[in-house]
Amino acid sequence: MATVNEKDIGSDDGSGSAHPEYTERPKGFRGFYSHPSVQVAMLGLVCFMCPGLFNSLSGIGGGGQENEVTGANTNVALYSTFAIMAFFAGSVNNVLGSRLTLQLGSLGYCLYIAGFLSLNLHPGADGSGTKAAKSFCIATGAILGLCAGLLWTAQGSIMLAYPTEQTKARYIAIFWVIFNLGGVVGSAVAFGQNFHTKAGSVNNGTYIVFLVLTLVGATIPMFMVDPKKMIRTDGTRVSIARHSGWKVEVWGLWVALRTDPMIVLLFPMFFASNWFYTWQFNEYNGVLFNIRTRSLDSMLYWSSQIVGSLIMATVLDKKNVSRRTRAFTGWGITMVMVMVCHGWAYHYQKSYTRESIAAIAATDRIDFSDKQYVGKIFLYIFFGILDAMWQTSVYWMMGAMSNDPKKLAYFTGFYKSIQSAGAAGSWRADAVLVPFMNMLAATWALCAAGLLFALPMIYLRVKDHTELEDETIARLGEHGEILPVEEIVPHGNVEQKDGV
Repeated sequence: MATVNEKDIGSDDGSGSAHPEYTERPKGFRGFYSHPSVQVAMLGLVCFMCPGLFNSLSGIGGGGQENEVTGANTNVALYSTFAIMAFFAGSVNNVLGSRLTLQLGSLGYCLYIAGFLSLNLHPGADGSGTKAAKSFCIATGAILGLCAGLLWTAQGSIMLAYPTEQTKARYIAIFWVIFNLGGVVGSAVAFGQNFHTKAGSVNNGTYIVFLVLTLVGATIPMFMVDPKKMIRTDGTRVSIARHSGWKVEVWGLWVALRTDPMIVLLFPMFFASNWFYTWQFNEYNGVLFNIRTRSLDSMLYWSSQIVGSLIMATVLDKKNVSRRTRAFTGWGITMVMVMVCHGWAYHYQKSYTRESIAAIAATDRIDFSDKQYVGKIFLYIFFGILDAMWQTSVYWMMGAMSNDPKKLAYFTGFYKSIQSAGAAGSWRADAVLVPFMNMLAATWALCAAGLLFALPMIYLRVKDHTELEDETIARLGEHGEILPVEEIVPHGNVEQKDGV
């Protein structure tokens, strides 16, 4: 068997490449602009303008509408198509490249916001829009699902492939902070535009501002550096395998599952990761508060995500601590947060039902000036922190399993597909008026189960360094066969190091 050193397989450098190239990074402005952290920050800006503003509308509840049924059905359409597209989006990403995939994916968000604007322009007798406006809104949700599958797969591939192994949580935090600032800014715009009203829907100006910003965000991928030219901070190039054709790329989905089956243990976490939004957004924020307070709550929710992501970055990238220890520590902190937040939520949920809320006019619901607001907004803030901890942990766990951008594209596709299937089920349950308490109980159970299933994966699969033996997709041949390490690494290298 060939002998290799650490650089040959990227065990510590994070390359995950079969033949990593060590190159001196460019100097001056070019070096700054092509720095991995700057590119991940630009990626964050794309998501700031597009999914971030989508999140601000979702966080307000009902897409900013008084009648939440159309918004819920739009999300059912969105996450149904999202689940299908995301499963195959890794193959699309590997064929088209991450930049083009990101660009195509960002365009759907503009159309989605236009759908809700149409509801405001054609409100209908019950405030939920005319039949044509509702149909258009639901159709935009279905189209966005296809686009979002592309965007989030490209995003995950870039975000997890550009950093070294020691800085993955830090780069996830950089992205998460910028991305969630989109939700903060969007909610701040909605709060400012609706400050003097206690009506049930946001005004047209809010949707128009969001529409313009998403169009700006869709142009950013054109200015990002080609991943083929990316050099990490340690001098290793990002491994971009040549395109092997659609048949091999789709075959790679099966190879990724078959050769790394531990990813299946993360599927319950994937499923829960968007399920909990329905209760938080529609069945807590969307029903208890008036529109200006919902906008303020959304701003605080997405602001708190910054705190959660920074906490997990500190824990998961802590120096002088083994990666396995960091993984177990992050898992423990997240489990504690799940129990605290949902126990707290249960205390409030006992006091209201769908029937009791329906008897309260939208203008008479809780305002931020009311005394009872304080405790309830702190729960929403804690849910925002938990969300960031959850999502950061999931991304980090996938990043701990591979450094290969092609394999990470498959993993991210699995993540977004299963996540979206969960979201589609949750939003549909809301649309058919499942009792609030049942929704909370399901949310709590899924979160706890997701973490319990992930525990054996951490124990059995997370190692201190990723090895070439783990990178089956990087060793995938032109005809779909997995090449042995001896054929990938040339003979005659220096002796193998311990633990590599």
